[in-house]
Amino acid sequence: MEEGGDRIDVSYRTPPSQAVVEAVADAEGVSPEALCPPEYETLHDVVDPQALDDLFAPKANGIERNLGRVTFEFCDYVVTIEPDGSVTLEPTPSE
Repeated sequence: MEEGGDRIDVSYRTPPSQAVVEAVADAEGVSPEALCPPEYETLHDVVDPQALDDLFAPKANGIERNLGRVTFEFCDYVVTIEPDGSVTLEPTPSE
């Protein structure tokens, strides 16, 4: 029998790179699979998806990262990823 508090399984979390693609696809009213050239740029064109996922992955010792955020432009949106994995989109400002 285990003793102690609750354990939360974080393995279900969507990787940030996938969450960004899903959020932009939803905002555009298309499926994530339809978010591709020539109509849309690829995420890899603006950021390394694996590096993005690694930034928000737990540390090697299993401790969750809970600081910092990343902001970049993708498909005419300013994308912000928060430490909790939430993704927000704002239209890219017109120049």
